Amino acid sequence: MFTGIIESLGTIADIRPAGAGRRLAIRSGFDLSGSRIGDSIAVNGACLTAVEISGDRFEVDVSGETVARSTLAEARSGDRVNLERSLRLSDRLDGHLVSGHIDGTARVHYKKDMGGSLVIGFRVPPELSRYMIPKGSVAVDGISLTINTCSRDAFEIAVIPHTAEITTIGRKNPGDRVNIETDLIGKYVEKFVKGENPDNSEPGGIDKEFLAKAGFL
Repeated sequence: MFTGIIESLGTIADIRPAGAGRRLAIRSGFDLSGSRIGDSIAVNGACLTAVEISGDRFEVDVSGETVARSTLAEARSGDRVNLERSLRLSDRLDGHLVSGHIDGTARVHYKKDMGGSLVIGFRVPPELSRYMIPKGSVAVDGISLTINTCSRDAFEIAVIPHTAEITTIGRKNPGDRVNIETDLIGKYVEKFVKGENPDNSEPGGIDKEFLAKAGFL
């Protein structure tokens, strides 16, 4: 589990095929002395497992599923990436709950400099925008951001200068793809409300009748 508060930028040092996926070697911008093999590290928002650590460099395996769903399919040596280590129970939750499981991608539609801050608009598929609400949270390349406005196929965010400087978001231009993880809680709420039962063993769902019987209405 992550917060979407980026710890540092890293640099992809090497990429090798690994079955249907890839193995990435990344030079970290933070001290790896406290990290161990098996630790989770989010790379541009994708939760990956460190399989080798040496000095300021760590290696991760990227599954075929993650490659297919994320921008890591386009990764190249020398690319800068956002890095965040997994959340500890003693940490402050400064961003929002981020699982590190990429839902899909969006494309930068426009980018405006609003007196220091950046306003960035994205085109996004409806299957992702359905979980977006104004003033809700979204992880863009692993960065916890607040949605200003959203519609069926687009959303807009504002980025403060500090975030633009220490992450990759300030380097993005129209046409660039980014990883998207939508709000984790929203997806669970939708499933509970729809009452989907894989085995169809019993009806489910939360509607007005259920809420009235339970004393909520």
